[in-house]
Amino acid sequence: MNGKIAIVTGASRGIGAATARILAERGAKVVVNYARSAAAAEDVVELIRKKGGEAIAIQADARNREEMSNLVDQTVKTYGRIDILVHNAGMNFVQKSFEDMTWDEFIQKTNDELQAAFVSTKVVLPYMKKQSYGKLIYVSSGLSNHPGPHFIAHGTSKGALNSFVKYIAQELGSQGITANVVSPGMVETDATASIPKEFKQQQASFLPLGRIAQPDDIAKAIAFYASDDSSYITGSYLPVSGGGEMN
Repeated sequence: MNGKIAIVTGASRGIGAATARILAERGAKVVVNYARSAAAAEDVVELIRKKGGEAIAIQADARNREEMSNLVDQTVKTYGRIDILVHNAGMNFVQKSFEDMTWDEFIQKTNDELQAAFVSTKVVLPYMKKQSYGKLIYVSSGLSNHPGPHFIAHGTSKGALNSFVKYIAQELGSQGITANVVSPGMVETDATASIPKEFKQQQASFLPLGRIAQPDDIAKAIAFYASDDSSYITGSYLPVSGGGEMN
C-alpha cells in the first residue's frame, strides 16, 4: 500500500485505531477521522508517526455532508488523492426488546448508519472515479445475520448496510472501484468493556478458534480489502468471527 491514501472514519479507538495503524505500517498515508475524541485521535497519529508512518487527524461527523466534504478537501490538499475509505464510524443505538422499543428508537440507528455510509461514500467518489481506482470497505456486524437479544436496532441497521454495499459494488465496479463488507463478531474494545468477563469466556468457548477477537484481527482483514490483493473481489461479505459465523 505504499503511497496509497486512506481515510478511516471512527479511527480514534478500537477497530478504527487498529486499522489506521496497520494501514500506515503497510505504507499508506492515513487520515484518522474522529467525531469527538480529539486527544485519542492525536494519540493514534502520534503512534503512527513514531513508527515511521504518515498520518493526520481530522474531525468530522460521518453523517454530516459539510464536515465530511471538508475532511475530503483537507485530505486532498495534504496528500493529493484518496484511494481507500474505511467506513467504521460507530453510531449509538438503543438496546431493548422489540416489544419495549418505539419506532423512533428503532429507526434512529438505521438512519444514522446509512446516512454515514451514504455521505462518506458520496464525498470520496468523485476522486475515486477520476483516477478509476478506489477501495471502499464497510464495517458491519455478525448481528446482521445472527440475532442477539436487545440488538434488533443494531442488527437491522447493519443488515441494511450489507445490502447498500452490494448496490455500491454493482454500480461502481466498472469504474475500478470495489466495495466490500468486513463483519466482526465480538471484539475486545471499549464498546464491549462493560460485558462481564465470564460471558466473554463463555462466548469464546463456542468459537472454533476459542477466543474473542482483538481489534488487530479485524484490522488485518480490512487491510486485505484495502490492498490490491483483493483487486478481483467486490460486493463480498467477510465474517471475521473466529468461525462463529460460517457461510
